[in-house]
Amino acid sequence: MELKLLNEQGQQASTLEASDALFGRDFNEALIHQVVVAYMANARSGNRAQKGRSEIAKSTRKPWKQKGTGRARAGMASSPIWRGGGRIFPNKPDENFSQKVNRKMYRAGVAAILSQLAREDRLAIVEDFNVEAPKTRLLAEKLKGMGLDSVLVITDQFDENLFLSSRNLHKVLVLEVAETDPVSLVNYPKVLVTKGALAKMEEAWQ
Repeated sequence: MELKLLNEQGQQASTLEASDALFGRDFNEALIHQVVVAYMANARSGNRAQKGRSEIAKSTRKPWKQKGTGRARAGMASSPIWRGGGRIFPNKPDENFSQKVNRKMYRAGVAAILSQLAREDRLAIVEDFNVEAPKTRLLAEKLKGMGLDSVLVITDQFDENLFLSSRNLHKVLVLEVAETDPVSLVNYPKVLVTKGALAKMEEAWQ
């Protein structure tokens, strides 16, 4: 599989041979959907909580007598059908939203995403990607010069200047190979991968 190698101006300088196992897979919508949903579900903290009928701070006294008032029967104000009453099936903090995806499926799903990005011309390789100082302006100018607006940058190692420069750009995300996730790959319209990161991706995800 041949991938575009971009220069500093964002133009194609040449092509780079990449692994077919990682960038030449068929599109598998069901697998990609499962991997993305599982990743988002596993990120949920499960800390929401609602009160049940027994936890509502209301009197358990019968609001009015059973018969003769002309109103519907009522047992207590904490009834779920009353405003401010308890929930019938309340959400609890110990809920577990995690979904299991085995390693082989996860790698195949990521490879299918990368292959589709390459086919759609949304993925490109750069020799290196850095800025001289931790300045948002420098990174913004660099991306503008390459004709990029919203982009995911995958690097082979942590670059403090690049990381700090990207924090105030809400359409730019910088990740190392080990931090790359399927949701970020799907969300960004353009993905830039350094040559060093490409080698690590082929080693880790094939």
